[in-house]
Amino acid sequence: MGIINSSKTDPNKILPMTYNWAREYYKAGVANNWTPEEVSMQKDVECWKSTSMLSETERRLIIWNLGFFSTAESLTANNLVLAVYQHITNPEARQYLLRQAYEEAIHTDTFIYCCDTLGLDPDEIYNMYNTIPSIEAKDNYVVELTKSVFDPHFSTDGEANIRKFVHDLIGYYVIMEGIFFYAGFAMILALKRQGKMIGIGEQFEYIMRDESLHLAFGCDLIKTIRSENLGIWTPDFQAEIVEMVREAVIHEQNYARDACPQGLLGINSEQFSQYVEYVADRRLRRLDLPKIYNRENPFPWMSQATDLAKEKNFFETRVTEYQVGASLNWD
Repeated sequence: MGIINSSKTDPNKILPMTYNWAREYYKAGVANNWTPEEVSMQKDVECWKSTSMLSETERRLIIWNLGFFSTAESLTANNLVLAVYQHITNPEARQYLLRQAYEEAIHTDTFIYCCDTLGLDPDEIYNMYNTIPSIEAKDNYVVELTKSVFDPHFSTDGEANIRKFVHDLIGYYVIMEGIFFYAGFAMILALKRQGKMIGIGEQFEYIMRDESLHLAFGCDLIKTIRSENLGIWTPDFQAEIVEMVREAVIHEQNYARDACPQGLLGINSEQFSQYVEYVADRRLRRLDLPKIYNRENPFPWMSQATDLAKEKNFFETRVTEYQVGASLNWD
């Protein structure tokens, strides 16, 4: 049986395994376990309350990123639990999806922890997907891209439906988790490099490394479905995927300019836009599609801080376990 369209009601017979790569992702996720409360926020509170440590641009950046991520993580969890899981019927792949669902819950809890610790207005933070047009546009775009799997009558029977399912998986894994998160990651980690809001920065590092696993699993899942259903990968479908990525890049660039219009120390808003294009090309190549931007990475320190190369061939190197309340080390 393939990774989809086997029995949905049989017990998860995890042995014998068909897709050992899915099991390896599960094990890597377990090794990377963390919780937000392990990260001290004391210096963040001092920084946030100070009248001189943060500029208005930096405060805006923090608020907007907490506003986007607080609802985006819930959206990704809903996609995973309510839609993706029921259509992926292979046991070891489902085992990883359960682990990923737990990690999405941890990420959601992280933003609760950050908002509570800093004393932020939850109505403002959790309603920004309604009040900030660039955040609303990103969320609406993903909802539109993943609407097929939320149809209660949808099934993955037949080539046309499998193609729709892969389309929605790309919307979920490649665009939402692989593109729409990355300008925000760069902004928060740029602040951390300046010694500002280092607790939030460390938690974003944890989240980003989790997301690198999610993205890599999602791309391998997509490629496995494609290899088992070669007829879905038509030139028209490939062109549609490229266009989806182009539109996603525009949405993320609009958000980047909106969230940080004046840039940060040594970084202008256009560099964030260029970084989005660089990331988008990485995602296209991961799906065996051609680059469309050919941008150099304007933030090489992002690779140093979070080891983005892991998404491309995650298992070439060994992951050092996350240390409780300490810095992250990757070998």
